[in-house]
Amino acid sequence: MSAQKGDWATSGGRLSRRGAGQLSGLVLELLRRDGRAQTPAEVLQQLTEAGSGPLAYTTVVTTLTRLHEQGVLDRYRTGRAYAYLAIGDPAKVTGRRMRRMLEAENDRDAVLASFVSELSPDDERALRDVLGADFGEPEGGVGGR
Repeated sequence: MSAQKGDWATSGGRLSRRGAGQLSGLVLELLRRDGRAQTPAEVLQQLTEAGSGPLAYTTVVTTLTRLHEQGVLDRYRTGRAYAYLAIGDPAKVTGRRMRRMLEAENDRDAVLASFVSELSPDDERALRDVLGADFGEPEGGVGGR
C-alpha cells in the first residue's frame, strides 16, 4: 500500500510518516481550540500554517468525515461544503470511542482484562475509584484490594 500525500508530516526539516490517528488528533484539537464551525478549506489552511506538513484537501475532508462518523464532530451545510464543529468534552468523546471499540469485539471479557492489565498503577487506582463510586463499593475497590 503506498503512502498518500497527507500521510506525511514534517519533523526536523524532514518528511516522516504520520502516526495513526495523529492527523485526526490535530484536527480535533484545532476545532476544539477555535470553538467555531470550520470548512475543510479553513481547517487545511490552519493545519498548513501550524506546520503540519503537506496535506491534500481530500485528506482533510476524509479526516473530518471520519471524525463526524465517529460522533466527535457535528457538521452543517454551508453552500456546497460542510462546516465542522467539535462536540462534547474530550473525556466523553474518548469514552464513547472506547465503548464502540469494545462493542465491536466478540470476547468483551478478554478485551477488558487485557485493557486493565496494561494500566499503570495510578490509572488502575483511578478506575477502581470510578467503579467504586458508580457501584457503591468501598473506597478500596472491588474485592477490597
